[in-house]
Amino acid sequence: MIKKILGFFLLILLIVCAIYWSLISYGIAQGLGQLKIIREARPVEEFIQDPAYPDSLKSKLLLIQEARQFAIDSLGLNDTDNYKTMYDQKGQELMWVVIACEPFKLKEKRWEFPIVGSVPYKGFFNRESAIKEKESLEKDNWDVSVRNPGGWSTLGWFTDPILSGMLRRSDGDLASLIIHEMVHSTIYVKDSSDFNENLASFIGDRGAERFLQVTRGDTSKVFKEYFFEDSDYRKFAEYMLLSTQKLDSLYNTFSESDSLESKKKRKEEFIRRIVNSMDTLSFSGGKRKSNRFAKRLPNNTYFMSYKTYESKHDTMKDDWQRLFGNDLKKMINHYKKAYPFL
Repeated sequence: MIKKILGFFLLILLIVCAIYWSLISYGIAQGLGQLKIIREARPVEEFIQDPAYPDSLKSKLLLIQEARQFAIDSLGLNDTDNYKTMYDQKGQELMWVVIACEPFKLKEKRWEFPIVGSVPYKGFFNRESAIKEKESLEKDNWDVSVRNPGGWSTLGWFTDPILSGMLRRSDGDLASLIIHEMVHSTIYVKDSSDFNENLASFIGDRGAERFLQVTRGDTSKVFKEYFFEDSDYRKFAEYMLLSTQKLDSLYNTFSESDSLESKKKRKEEFIRRIVNSMDTLSFSGGKRKSNRFAKRLPNNTYFMSYKTYESKHDTMKDDWQRLFGNDLKKMINHYKKAYPFL
């Protein structure tokens, strides 16, 4: 009887593994990739004490430690062991994220995973696997892009190291990234990627501004540089959000009777006008946004990224000012109580 019961459960296990093998094999690959990074990461102090390690990079590591402590003490983000170690990428890319969107609708593809729920991206630690996923989605007529993410968070399940590629960022941008990722380890709402990313982006940006203001002074060069850098980004993000709304309106005029070629042509012409108009945007110091799409136009995934990360910025700014009196810590504590972490 016991053998029959064990055999029955073994059969069920084999059936489940067969049905979910793709997810299981993906999870194993991701787990191995994460463990490799965590295992090979070295304490930040080792890099700082290494006489051969460049002083310019040591200063970035010290800034991360300072921003991390500020986020804990002054903003109320969770105190974890994250960012006390660093993984040296040795100049190589480490991760690739696949994002997909319907071709004539600003609707993203979502992947389902245990614990975190539904997310609009699929990450890989192997470039070939990411490209294979991209090509498979393109065969099904999705708009697809593969990107190297600027940051990485295991949402508190593992100890997140600094990635050496992060150190290429400006001081303000680096502080913003660290605070952004720390938000993910403090507040995370399952199946709500837009909320999670918008909140992390808002707190990351405003937190970095406050960090530099308090620690460097609002007349310091680094604070002014970040202020103008952030202002320029906000101007461009607002342009992209408006363009995203207009593109969505165009798609809403498409009908089933329209030919595929007609829809493709109208889409391409509209996106080209958006790209060409980027050059009319002026930025601090008379700079203009360089046309990064001279060789290839962006697809729907590019527009969706602004919706995912920036569409709720104005609402969150209004809440921050009106409900929390410009106090980020009050805002964070409110969301910590409203949405207990995973």
